[in-house]
Amino acid sequence: MKQDTAAKTMVIASCLYFGLALTMGLLTALKFIVPTVGEIEYLSMPRVRMLHTNINLFGWLLQADMGILFWILPRILHTRLFSEKLGVVTGILYNLTVIGGFAAIILGHVKNVEYGEIPPPFDYLIAVCWVLFLINVVGTVATRRVKYLYVSVWYALGSVIWTTFVYLTGNMFSQLPMVSGVNEANLIWFYVHNAVGLIFTPLGVAIAYYLIPKQLDTPIYSHKLSMVGFWVISFVYVWTGAHHMLHGPQPYWLQTVAIIFSWSLIIPVMAVITNFFGTFATAPRGLRMKGPIPKLLMMGTVYYIFTCLQGPFQAIREVSEIVSKTDWVVGHAHMALFGAFSYYAMAGVYYVAPKMAGRPLYSEKLGDLQFWIMTLASIPFFAVLWISGVVQGYAWLNPANSFVETLEAIRHAHIMRFSTGGLIFLAYFLFLYNVMQTFFGKYGETAEKETAVAE
Repeated sequence: MKQDTAAKTMVIASCLYFGLALTMGLLTALKFIVPTVGEIEYLSMPRVRMLHTNINLFGWLLQADMGILFWILPRILHTRLFSEKLGVVTGILYNLTVIGGFAAIILGHVKNVEYGEIPPPFDYLIAVCWVLFLINVVGTVATRRVKYLYVSVWYALGSVIWTTFVYLTGNMFSQLPMVSGVNEANLIWFYVHNAVGLIFTPLGVAIAYYLIPKQLDTPIYSHKLSMVGFWVISFVYVWTGAHHMLHGPQPYWLQTVAIIFSWSLIIPVMAVITNFFGTFATAPRGLRMKGPIPKLLMMGTVYYIFTCLQGPFQAIREVSEIVSKTDWVVGHAHMALFGAFSYYAMAGVYYVAPKMAGRPLYSEKLGDLQFWIMTLASIPFFAVLWISGVVQGYAWLNPANSFVETLEAIRHAHIMRFSTGGLIFLAYFLFLYNVMQTFFGKYGETAEKETAVAE
């Protein structure tokens, strides 16, 4: 089978799902302004919102990361993917599975798990697909032609291990008959928080650690620092999920542990961003912002900083009392999954698509335009959610305010959320057109195809 078929399959499919996720997000935002829009059972607010989150997590971001890593790992390890056929089977089964899961959500068949609403048997099939992905990753590492493992490989190996127990915990263990009440809530929030921290963080950081030095033609700033970041995150992140339930019916000591470890996350975050910014700083000036890829990587890193500073502050008891369950948390989640890791994923798609197509990116100018529209729209998008979250929190703490009065107080924020979301949606089509033209369009001269070995 032709090399990179699996990577190409998953990258293209993920880009299509990205648009569907944004469509559901835009419809969700519109319903906050005009609740009667799409007033049918299958487009009810809960179902549309669940579709938005699950398509974004499983259709777009996870699949994009898997496809990009299917391309990156053989190049780092100077070998072929362990099994191209297994990779293609993984991609096909995965897409059939998520389609079934999304259809189930539309029909109202869901699990009561945040970010894990996809019901059986589709949630089990996602686990099967992940095992197939794991076999390919580990098999490729085991058959490598180089002795040492670059940090991207460490993060890739960490992600296949961490994702396994995080996904099993939230989607399966939490649903066992003997698990209920506070114990069930603890397992679910362990999953929700670590879906970001131990699934999408290591996958995104693995991709960025490869792309930044390659795109800038500059060695990574510090290999030792990269290992510090990896090992600290592997020990710290697992304890942080309980900070979403401060002031709730859980042991006070567990809340305190979650707060301490939430602040400890600043250590690996500082290690990562120091490495990324250090590499940018030592790169040739002409390459630092040339084209959309370094711009996406730089802005993704900026958003990563703000995400990982906002989280610890949210874990302070006094702050959590105000912002917990408000739009602040919505803004925080969007900045992580869209602002940081989707930016890394888009950079990855822009990087690997021309390599797999055997020719340059269709249009760097179009990529730059997409970046600027998305970025200039996303900044007020995130900011207005944080601000409205604080307003919302104080309103909830005031018994004199009614629910309707609270909604009226943040209506301007919902209008801004929809407007800026519409610009992000517009920029997505520039991204999709650029990628599809790179793969299938007729332009320029066809470059020589890459060989089976690394660049």
